[in-house]
Amino acid sequence: MLPSTTTRAPMHTAPEVNLRIERRTEENIARYLPAGREVIRQRLMELEQEWDVERAIEANAASLGLLGIVLAVAVDRRFLVLPALVSGFLLQHALQGWCPPVPVLRRLGFRTQTEIQRERDALRARLAA
Repeated sequence: MLPSTTTRAPMHTAPEVNLRIERRTEENIARYLPAGREVIRQRLMELEQEWDVERAIEANAASLGLLGIVLAVAVDRRFLVLPALVSGFLLQHALQGWCPPVPVLRRLGFRTQTEIQRERDALRARLAA
C-alpha cells in the first residue's frame, strides 16, 4: 500500500528531525498568536511563500535533470545518466515518499504542506476571534 501524501515525508524522516520541525511550528504559533493583527497578517503572507518539501524536491529534480541534459549535449552523452537517476528517484518519491533529498531537506527545516497549514490555521483562527 502506498503511503498517504500527507504522511509520507514525515514517515521517512528521523524522529528527532520531525520533533525539531514540530517544535519550530509550535514556537512560531506561540510567538505570533499574541502579536497584533497586522503582524499575524504579515506572517500569513510569509507562510504563503514558504516552500514545502514537495516543492523543493520538484525544483531539485528539475534542476538536476536539466543540468544532465545540458551536460550531455555540451560535454558527453554519458551525462544522460543524471536525468535518468533523478527521474527514478522522483518516481520513487511519488510512490513511496522517500528519495535521497528528503532527509537532507527535512534536516534543513523544510516542512510538509500539512505542517505549514497547521501554523496557518492557528493564526487564521486568532484573526477570526
